[in-house]
Amino acid sequence: MFDCTDDITAYHNQKVTLPQEDRSAMRDRRNANRDRLREDLEEKNKPQPFAFHKQGSYAMLTMVQHDDNAYDIDDGVYFNKEDLIGDRGGEMSALDARKMVRDAVDDGSFKTAPEVHHNCVRVFYAAGYHVDMPVYRKRIEKKLWSPDEEIFEIAGSDWKRSDARLVTDWFSQENTNQSPDTDNGRQLRRVTRLIKKYSQSRASWKGLMASGFAITKLVTESYRKDAKREDCALRNTMHAIKNRLDGSLIVKHPTTPDETISKGNDDPKLRFLREKLEEALDKLDVLDSPDCTRDEGLKAWDKVFSTDFFSKRADSAKAARSAPAILTTGIIGSLAANAEQVPVRKEGGGRFA
Repeated sequence: MFDCTDDITAYHNQKVTLPQEDRSAMRDRRNANRDRLREDLEEKNKPQPFAFHKQGSYAMLTMVQHDDNAYDIDDGVYFNKEDLIGDRGGEMSALDARKMVRDAVDDGSFKTAPEVHHNCVRVFYAAGYHVDMPVYRKRIEKKLWSPDEEIFEIAGSDWKRSDARLVTDWFSQENTNQSPDTDNGRQLRRVTRLIKKYSQSRASWKGLMASGFAITKLVTESYRKDAKREDCALRNTMHAIKNRLDGSLIVKHPTTPDETISKGNDDPKLRFLREKLEEALDKLDVLDSPDCTRDEGLKAWDKVFSTDFFSKRADSAKAARSAPAILTTGIIGSLAANAEQVPVRKEGGGRFA
């Protein structure tokens, strides 16, 4: 297979993983929501949350860049069950708890007011992204012959047992156990981001493609590590996921027994993912030709990700090689470094919130 490892690494670092500026903005707005919630609940003598926990791709560090900033940030709000008492002294319903949180974060400053959704309160921002705040309660289940158990429940149509923190822990463990490296967030996480980026590469796929959570689970099931070749790890994992979906479209939840992420064995979004992976793999067949050129290899990756990023790297390299002799060594070196560098930037994998 023609070697495009440096190029895939550069694409991940420059076009896939979130820039520090975006991370900081998300963290600041998340913290502002937390402060608004605490202050309003205290002022109105309402129950106070005992904890906040980020969750989803935000917590797993698998979010990818969006041109339209359509980021979905999940930040769970946790209350003790005994504190969630309504105005009349009765147990607060799941809907009442979500309404309480919505009213507390809505200080009138938002262009679009926060909304109560099925499992969360959604806060919208003019930059294009939103923060979802799922509401949880903790209750203690007494045991006769064993220690009491902490039970966490999410406020949906009713209170339902759920704890997204377990999913974050699950992915972190998979990433640690399966990756052959420790750099730049580890390889399994980078491959997850790259395949999620591919799944969002066409606007026409919106609403048709499998969820990021489903893709993340499939990557952990089908990951093909390669300590020396990032491009091989990505391509081989894509191929393994496609084969996995050929066998079954059922994707099980990683931490909730008997629950699935997919909708039966004919989930249309997972069928769509399988179809698009097959198309991408067809585009990459040229990499296996012994006569494959660098231009052909990079154009193939351009087609997969619907970009011109890879071809531009080839053009920069050509410009560096053909530069007139009168150019200084420093200028030539700068052009070459821009095109051929092996990025080892670490910011792609650190904890950012």
